Amino acid sequence: MHTSTLHNEIKVWDLPVRVFHWSLASCFFIAYITEDDFIALHSYAGYTIIGLILFRLIWGFVGTKHARFSDFAAPPTTVLDYIKQVIAFRAKRYVGHNPAGGAMVFALLLALSLTSLTGLATYGVEQSAGPLAGFMSTLPIHIGKAAEELHEFFANFTLLLILFHLAGVFAASFQHGENLIRAMFTGRKQQAD
Repeated sequence: MHTSTLHNEIKVWDLPVRVFHWSLASCFFIAYITEDDFIALHSYAGYTIIGLILFRLIWGFVGTKHARFSDFAAPPTTVLDYIKQVIAFRAKRYVGHNPAGGAMVFALLLALSLTSLTGLATYGVEQSAGPLAGFMSTLPIHIGKAAEELHEFFANFTLLLILFHLAGVFAASFQHGENLIRAMFTGRKQQAD
């Protein structure tokens, strides 16, 4: 990397955000592909996701500037206006999350929380295991089946959100001439103009 490039870069994503991001992506991938075949691995990945979500919720209030929810929470009208600007190739560049990226953070946290909660319910009914086992194992099996259907729905919905997230990352990288994937590894981005 050229020295001039290093001087034009600033630290944006702190180490906890980057570790969270890649750990969450890895755990979701593991949980998604293991599904029914490796229930122990699937469960450990799910429990890890729950822990990561709890960490991110806390870090969203006490973390560094660009990690805080207050830095990227935007009203729906701002998010929609930003998406229109992206489509028209006139989107403003943000050092931290842009309005669509910020909305995606919240959408993914919600979808993953619902996936995890319905997974815990399913695990409690079908395996009589996990923190909800005492309550869920006493319920009729059709409740377990409904929880499993919801769990699969939210997992697939989360995957769809991830695909939209990736599309947004590639669109923003292209429009602004920056490598956002590299930035999520290094934590560094070009300074604002």
